[in-house]
Amino acid sequence: MTEEEVFERNLTLSIEFSRYLLEHPEFAASLPPHAHVVLLPKDDPELYAINLKGAQVHRERGEDSQIVFVEIEGLVPARSRLLRPRVTPRPTLRPIPA
Repeated sequence: MTEEEVFERNLTLSIEFSRYLLEHPEFAASLPPHAHVVLLPKDDPELYAINLKGAQVHRERGEDSQIVFVEIEGLVPARSRLLRPRVTPRPTLRPIPA
């Protein structure tokens, strides 16, 4: 896996984890203050191993005081939030003149 792929997958997990924390404040409250959260996706063994190894590097540097592991079963497919899209030959709204 390339560094870019690792970054993209972790970015997706981080965004979804942030959303989860906003929707589940009780889970957020269970995390220690200033914790270094390591996301471990069980449905992506390669990324799981890479993230775990990264945490071990932090520990070797003595940076492990606040490492917290969060195992994630997986992500459900993304869903669109569009409301009643339709194809139209003519737009109903007119542009505002400049």
